[in-house]
Amino acid sequence: MGEAEIRSQVSTIISKIDALRPLLVASGRSGDQTRHVDDEAFAALVGTGAFAVSAPEKFGGLAANTRESIAVARAVARGDGSLAWMFGILDSGAWVLSLMDDRAQADVWGNDADGNRLVSIVLATTSDSTPTDGGYRVSGKWAYGTGSTHANWSLLGIPLRNGAGEIVDAGLALIPASDLSSEDNWHVAGMRSTSSVTQIAQDVFVPAHRVLPLTAAVEGDHLGSNTETTYRTVFVPSLFMKLVGPHLGMGRAALDFLISHADTKSIPYTGYEKQADSSIFQSVIARASVNLSAAESVAQQVADEIYAGADRDYYAPYATRIEMRAKAAWVVETITAVINDLVTAHGSSGFAEASSLQRIWRDQATAATHGHTLGASGYEAYGKVLLGREDDARFVLPIV
Repeated sequence: MGEAEIRSQVSTIISKIDALRPLLVASGRSGDQTRHVDDEAFAALVGTGAFAVSAPEKFGGLAANTRESIAVARAVARGDGSLAWMFGILDSGAWVLSLMDDRAQADVWGNDADGNRLVSIVLATTSDSTPTDGGYRVSGKWAYGTGSTHANWSLLGIPLRNGAGEIVDAGLALIPASDLSSEDNWHVAGMRSTSSVTQIAQDVFVPAHRVLPLTAAVEGDHLGSNTETTYRTVFVPSLFMKLVGPHLGMGRAALDFLISHADTKSIPYTGYEKQADSSIFQSVIARASVNLSAAESVAQQVADEIYAGADRDYYAPYATRIEMRAKAAWVVETITAVINDLVTAHGSSGFAEASSLQRIWRDQATAATHGHTLGASGYEAYGKVLLGREDDARFVLPIV
């Protein structure tokens, strides 16, 4: 497993999630129709302890390394990609909170021994803030608030201004759900049940200890006192790798689906009464399995590189972080191609509303457009780095 081995406590959580897979598959179908994750399924996932994996040990969490977070998300996604995406975002919120001032962590987890109070996160600074005595007054709208309808708190991007009103940095403001309203405008083709509403704040006061300056965080200057290795890892790569896990699980779910139907589904207009008898179909399945294994290996390699660097107090420079970003993009693009091939191989019945395959296809395709793992910008920036043009790369992706 390498330096970032999956510990037995996390393996136990994964086993519990695996046991929930029939429920997650069924609830994913209903959630896709209602545009809201099934309450029973969400509560069952909370009951596994999954949402506490990235919380600090002092608050009942497991301080999960990146490989562990990926593995948990992957397990959820083999049942329901939308729920896995929600997990990835909420897991990110917990991890970022763990880097913040100890008082902010106590505000969220201080009265919650199991670490299950949930924190959603949106990095975009689609807002304004005014410095005031003891903190900031914040107003704004943030899309898309994945997981926010189930979260107790949200970390939301804000511009940080000085006394003269000049923007000097960006930050994340920790705001309780009770201080936020929302607009239900998440009407999309995939990831429908994530309820990724737009969150709204109107002149909300945020104490200074609940604000994380992003420039310092991106360069490894964290505010909290947690000593676990995971909280010394590179900031942005740790976040985008948490979003790779759902893709890995959806890829496996699509392959699982085809294999489970291969002995009962024919290939129309051919002599094959079973897809499993066709050499071409067998080749598609084999190629998909190999490509998924390759994607998982690259994801694990990046996760281990992230953890190993922190373990030896090494904070990877921009060029190395860009390489991680490009590899994450490759993983996502590989899974997108695998799922497209599998959908084609299965045939038109996979597009039936009752089929989970078309939901996997829609969910993964939607998630693949997320800016944190988008291939075009990742490859462009990494190509510039390889050609010795790092300043140009920073124009493309200034924050990595």
